[in-house]
Amino acid sequence: MKNMDETKVAEEIVSVLQPAALRACTSDHDVIRYAVRGKLLKLRSIILDRAALRRLLKDAAAAVKIEYLKRDLLRSAASRIEYRYPRLGLARRQTAPCLSWATIRR
Repeated sequence: MKNMDETKVAEEIVSVLQPAALRACTSDHDVIRYAVRGKLLKLRSIILDRAALRRLLKDAAAAVKIEYLKRDLLRSAASRIEYRYPRLGLARRQTAPCLSWATIRR
């Protein structure tokens, strides 16, 4: 896992879908995007945050988490229009400031 970069991790995650259905879009500095085409799939786009993928690579349980992301993507392909890692709700919670009870009472 140590010699992989975020692009290779992204390719490994999306490898669970049919290669003919995927098209890599122009990568931004912050995200890696894929367009998904397929009549049987509701999924149309995959957006993977580069910083989150780098953190994933440094994690001791990276292989297990990548396998989970693959299963999650495959499960989501039939029901969601967009797959995003990390999910927006989780990303917001991680960056939200932590308020203590003392701060709220003021």
